Amino acid sequence: MKHFISALSLLFFMACVPLQKYNDLQTNYDKMKLEQSNTNSTAIDLENRLKEIETQLELQKKSVSALKQDTLRLSQELKMIAVEYDKIGELNNALEQKFAGLQTKGSAETAKMIRDLEGTRIELQRKEDRLNELEKELNERSLILDKKEARIKELEDIIAKKDAAVMALKEKIAKALLGYTDKGLTVVEKNGKIYVSMEAKLLFDSGKMDVAVAGKEALVNLAKVLESQKDIEIIVEGHTDTDPLKGTVHPKDNWELSVLRATAVTKILLENSKMNPTMIMPAGRSSYLPVSEIDKAKNRRIEIIISPNLNELFTLIGTKS
Repeated sequence: MKHFISALSLLFFMACVPLQKYNDLQTNYDKMKLEQSNTNSTAIDLENRLKEIETQLELQKKSVSALKQDTLRLSQELKMIAVEYDKIGELNNALEQKFAGLQTKGSAETAKMIRDLEGTRIELQRKEDRLNELEKELNERSLILDKKEARIKELEDIIAKKDAAVMALKEKIAKALLGYTDKGLTVVEKNGKIYVSMEAKLLFDSGKMDVAVAGKEALVNLAKVLESQKDIEIIVEGHTDTDPLKGTVHPKDNWELSVLRATAVTKILLENSKMNPTMIMPAGRSSYLPVSEIDKAKNRRIEIIISPNLNELFTLIGTKS
């Protein structure tokens, strides 16, 4: 009887261990799903803020273009009025001379001359007032134009500096990972971001979440390059193919597999460098962003997306709107 109870206890304990492990995995997965949701939200926010910068820059350029055209029109009007002013001035001088010669003549002719002279003086004053208004307006517009052009140059200089830094970093990464380019690894620059794409065969055994030795080696090399960069933001994206996973334990589907793999890669990058954890975010994409309709192996990948930190631009736009 005692042996029977001991056997039952052992069976009960063995049944509880997998259940506890499953519950732990489920808890971790739920936590990762929440982190992924927050990560996706942050990524979308960054994309929107970048678009806001591009829109602001385009609006500034259009505003400057319109201001230049308006200023040109005012300049042309100023020149025309200046010519008319000179002509009226000459006419006024001629009338004054003629008036001086007619003072000894008949009163009727003299009265007409006085009226003509008064009319030219009124017109002359009107033109002079308009000239002063135009000169004042042109000076004000010139100041506004200088400020707007300085703002555009400031934005363009920051963007150019960011682009140059991105290209320099891309070359550094490509050099560090040169030995893996024939093993399913690529480094490309798109839209001001660096995309380090690693096929799953380099990083993981089939259906597994732990990074293999060769893959870890590549990630450590990448981490050593990235740890010296203080002005970047990194998203580690996990991607799978469309084949459903077999089995009922974790990972139970491609969503879960992509999140867990992205998290595994993120941990290796952080554990083998001095990177600030706030710079990096793991995310799972499942099978919904394939890069090939023919080769499924290319779709099973990790993409490490490195973006320049745009806080300097956001501050500039926020303080100088």
